[in-house]
Amino acid sequence: MRFRHPDGSTVHLAYCTNVHPAETLDGVLAQLRDHCEPVRRRLGRDRLGIGLWLARDAAHALVSDPSALRGLRTELDRRGLEVVTLNGFPYEGFGAEEVKYRVYKPDWADPERLDHTTALARVLAGLLPDDVTQGSISTLPLAWRTAYDERRAETARTALRTLAERLDALEELTGRDIRVGLEPEPGCTVETTGDAIAPLAAIGHDRIGICVDTCHLATSFEDPHTALDALAEARVPVVKSQLSAALHAEHPHLPDVREALAAFDEPRFLHQTRTCPPPDSGRRGGALTAGGPPVAAGLRGTDDLGEALKGDALPDASPWRAHFHVPLHAAPAAPLTSTLSVLQSALTRLVGGPRPLTRHLEVETYTWQALPAELRPRARSRLADGIAAELTLARDLLTDLGLKELP
Repeated sequence: MRFRHPDGSTVHLAYCTNVHPAETLDGVLAQLRDHCEPVRRRLGRDRLGIGLWLARDAAHALVSDPSALRGLRTELDRRGLEVVTLNGFPYEGFGAEEVKYRVYKPDWADPERLDHTTALARVLAGLLPDDVTQGSISTLPLAWRTAYDERRAETARTALRTLAERLDALEELTGRDIRVGLEPEPGCTVETTGDAIAPLAAIGHDRIGICVDTCHLATSFEDPHTALDALAEARVPVVKSQLSAALHAEHPHLPDVREALAAFDEPRFLHQTRTCPPPDSGRRGGALTAGGPPVAAGLRGTDDLGEALKGDALPDASPWRAHFHVPLHAAPAAPLTSTLSVLQSALTRLVGGPRPLTRHLEVETYTWQALPAELRPRARSRLADGIAAELTLARDLLTDLGLKELP
């Protein structure tokens, strides 16, 4: 979906296909037929943007076979779909029964991450619509915090500098400007937007910036305007933003709230949980269980929701937020809610000003099948309905900010 910003530029809205498990190119092609095109039809659109997730095997097949890449581009066109952004965070196995910590491997100290991201950039350059010259890729925020020392940090910085050089060369060859954004996430070396500033300054290249995920932003209790102002002051480019909402519990000390939260404690994904107790609360505890540096200043946290629910692992006099991507249009029932208001505030700053801070927006709710059983879509058609509803809400937020939906 495309929108005209008041400054005349085009803002793209897509949804991320990591909600549909597929490891191979054949699986990706099936996604377009079985999921993406039905979502487009529900929205009554001639054209729908999708943020492709390409696992290692699919990316390799496309970058090693020009005819396969042309075939994917043809299939996208045939089904009324377009791609300006890729999700390069998960490497493989994102549809496995248990993902958890595996999603952070390989990290940026591993040569495989550089090779994979380079392949994604080459693929994206071949998939961009004819009238679009800039593409974006989100990637993991360097590494999970454990076993990440200065030696590995320098290896990661070197890899990202090499990536920037390859992106420069790619633009010279193709005329396509591909940019990569580190995506801050709780528990990682780069947990917050503020944590991203120093590493990105050390890399020192405008093709390597940040991907702002509004679920992660909310989970870390970051104020969107403060965070985005700091990025702007540091001249860190916002390569893309993932529009998502976290799980919020206002009164986690209450038994019914804990019971409601427990329904979201599931075995597939990691649901980092944070709270921001008052400085004078006098209560301690809640340090991250896996060691390494503390969470963001003023926060207490656990690596997963189940850990937070055990005894007094976290202070419970202040609200909790969990890294669980809640469908945008469907906040959980009371006594829980979502952080949709944080998304709205971030979006106002991202695209509501005189110039957009980013032109690539992506709805990323990959947890539809991880919701409590009674909330999960039981049929493919129900999932398409839900994704279309999320995109409709995002579209309405954009038009409310003065953007005009384009055909």
